[in-house]
Amino acid sequence: MKVATFTVRADVRQSARWKQASEAEGYQNVGAWLAGAADAYLKARAAASLPVSLSWRAGVFSVALVGGETVRVPGKMAPPFAYYEGTETEVSDGRGARRYTLAYLPTSRVLATLRHARDCKALAAELARSWVRWDGQGREPPGERLESVVSRLL
Repeated sequence: MKVATFTVRADVRQSARWKQASEAEGYQNVGAWLAGAADAYLKARAAASLPVSLSWRAGVFSVALVGGETVRVPGKMAPPFAYYEGTETEVSDGRGARRYTLAYLPTSRVLATLRHARDCKALAAELARSWVRWDGQGREPPGERLESVVSRLL
């Protein structure tokens, strides 16, 4: 399992409250307690239908095109989602009508082809709520396929 490290600044009062809370809840350290608190916060936002913010960055990722071919494409990523210029059948060469395609990174699956990049970002933000409900496990939940979520939102 890959692990990320974060540095959190707190004043003395916050530090004392966090230590007390982590000890009271049986955590071995404040960092583990903060991780649980952050996850609970994201789940509460998703349950309240509040948007989950995504941080987009440029990158290269794999996409399984409709023809069965898996290709590496340049685009924007905000895991577990990414989008690229092109359609579900081909990557754009920069000419002609522009289309943008949203993909689900853990499975390289194409989710939707839309007219604007902003539409991909908006759809990803909606889907991120579901992803948070799935605990961000990078897999589809039983009983709710990604296609049904996408078609419900489009």
